[in-house]
Amino acid sequence: MKFGPIPIAEAAGAVAAHTVRAGEAIVRKGATIGEEDARKLAAAGLTEIVAVQLETGDIDENAAAEQLARALAGRAVVTEAPFTGRVNLFAAAAGVLQIDASVIDALNAVDEAITVATLPALKPVVAGEMVGTVKIIPYAVPEQRISEALERLGADKPIAIAEYKLKSVAVISTLLPGLKTSVVDKTLRTLGERLQPGSAAIERDARVPHESPPLAQAIREAVAGSAELVVVFGASAITDRRDVVPKALVEAGGTVEHLGMPVDPGNLLMLGALDGKLVIGAPGCARSPKENGFDWVLQRSLAGVPVTRAEIQKMGVGGLLMEIVSRPQPRAPGHGDAAPVAGIVLAAGRSTRMGVGNKLLQEVRGKPLVRHAVEAQLASRAAPVLVVTGHQQDEVRAALAGLDVGFVHNPGFAEGLAGSLKAGLAALPGEVPGVVVSLGDMPNVTAGVIDRLAQAFADRPDALAVAPTLLGQRGNPVLLARKLFPEVAKLDGDQGARRLLDAAGDAVEEIALDDPAIALDIDTPEALRALTGQGPHG
Repeated sequence: MKFGPIPIAEAAGAVAAHTVRAGEAIVRKGATIGEEDARKLAAAGLTEIVAVQLETGDIDENAAAEQLARALAGRAVVTEAPFTGRVNLFAAAAGVLQIDASVIDALNAVDEAITVATLPALKPVVAGEMVGTVKIIPYAVPEQRISEALERLGADKPIAIAEYKLKSVAVISTLLPGLKTSVVDKTLRTLGERLQPGSAAIERDARVPHESPPLAQAIREAVAGSAELVVVFGASAITDRRDVVPKALVEAGGTVEHLGMPVDPGNLLMLGALDGKLVIGAPGCARSPKENGFDWVLQRSLAGVPVTRAEIQKMGVGGLLMEIVSRPQPRAPGHGDAAPVAGIVLAAGRSTRMGVGNKLLQEVRGKPLVRHAVEAQLASRAAPVLVVTGHQQDEVRAALAGLDVGFVHNPGFAEGLAGSLKAGLAALPGEVPGVVVSLGDMPNVTAGVIDRLAQAFADRPDALAVAPTLLGQRGNPVLLARKLFPEVAKLDGDQGARRLLDAAGDAVEEIALDDPAIALDIDTPEALRALTGQGPHG
């Protein structure tokens, strides 16, 4: 391949190295220069152009990329048409991506002009997801190099999808006094969402005491049924092979292949089997919808990809996952579990600044504004979650239909925020040590923010409150410790917790967050329009 300036008179048939605009002529980068293009360029005064000329033995970038991509694409992987020396590969079905890394490495070592990039091996993918790309760097390469690359590929296709096979899962949850039914229900909903990409479903939901004999019986029954996989959610973490869950599996006649995994979150996972069916003892983080070690084992198992003791022990590199809801900040010495706080969403206001319509009922991203705030509380570890209503209480309740929340009505909502806050605190269970108070008109606050506050409270249980800050300014939601509840009772009118936090001084734990959501409330038509592009409706 020749690359460099050539006379315009010799340019026809060459490939433009850069986009050229001159007079009436526009020749795009990578385009073959035609006779008419050359004439127009010459008429515009150009005497030469930087271009590429293929030589004997060269192969065009698109043809080269297409040959390699077809040789790479294995089971359930398809390729698209080549363009500018690139061919992308896509999953044709949902499953787990299988990559022969040694073959990809060997291919990339053939020549600097040949590159192949893929998603990480064993990543769950859905149909239509891009899983790899072949890119030829220059405009052409020697055909000999492509032949050498194809030889290294051999007959095996190194990029393939292991399609999801298992379709039915049995779930066993162990129960202890104080474990709320809503926690178990939420766990099953989260697992159901994990199963959806593979069209799998929960076919058995068993709940037994957190004791080995009833759990062993439940495991035997689940394995004897039609479920292809059994998942056990223990009411407490599995910390030893003699703990309740592994002990019950052994009593049921099964085996514990491995306990623990070098993935965090996800350390406390149990891998076992009974009568040829896999039994997974889920770690506590599996109750969270965020990625954790349980996902790795579950998705591979659903796709029929073997998960053995040896495979788990290889998961350490890359096993330190991104921060998740159940781990809202990096673990440090002295960190405990997030405090078991409750949640309150204040949704009683009259929305006078919005003008037409109740701001809490305005549609944001396909649902009422207030529903976003409530769903964030429910997705967090806060429990129970209460919603304080006032203005248009029936409409607000309707907007939250189907959500697992309690409602508290404040008949004096017109008198201001203080009454709603006091009504919510008064309705909380007596054992709750603190509560995260959210505002119903802040739709961008996430469950992660709420759990971050709870974690900070666990780390400093003597704090009277925990408040998030953005650039040094306090925002919402805020966590109020029970020790501060009597002071809330002294508030009146439109006074919120801000005055109490100011008075508490150093007893308030501040958490710096780079999250503008904690300062964004939607209480004017302008704010709503900025968020959605539309004004309020009645």
